[in-house]
Amino acid sequence: MAFVSSSSCCRAAFSQSSSLQFRFPLVRAFCVLSVGLTNLSPSSTSIIKTGCAQSHPLLPFLRSKFNSQSSAKAIQSTRMEGNASTVPSIVVYVTVPNKEAGKKLAGSIIKEKLAACVNRVPGIESVYWWEGEIQTDSEELLIIKTRESLLEALTEHVKANHEYDLPEVISMPITGGNIKYLEWIKSSTRD
Repeated sequence: MAFVSSSSCCRAAFSQSSSLQFRFPLVRAFCVLSVGLTNLSPSSTSIIKTGCAQSHPLLPFLRSKFNSQSSAKAIQSTRMEGNASTVPSIVVYVTVPNKEAGKKLAGSIIKEKLAACVNRVPGIESVYWWEGEIQTDSEELLIIKTRESLLEALTEHVKANHEYDLPEVISMPITGGNIKYLEWIKSSTRD
């Protein structure tokens, strides 16, 4: 998926037709949110700096809902650094050849407390280079949420319990999110 700057995206979307504004309300909301509601003054009904959003009846509502950082009903979220109730966490991707292999490996990972959660995503198709040829296989993707400190143990566990000679184990940092969920990752995994 290609991404373009929010202002050029919005200008293109809204310059086509005024009826587009009503057919795609989420496009308008994305444009408003992507350029930042802090650019809006209370009396403003458009974003002059970018030309993105035009006058819309929901703009004051969006401004009040998304500009107030201290809302008591807001979902608690956090950045990972500097929070004592969480630990540095990661998302790990592992592909498996089929549903049975995915179920077995996911279960063993959770049983060993190497992860708090494993999502099994069926029906992916992988295209890759292997032994001098392009290969295409149907697989299942495991999305594993765990502590960063467990990556080495998780990798060894996958290698010991996987059908492939060279199993995929790649990780990406979780930089923030719902603090209660991040605390749950910490409490559901071993130290």
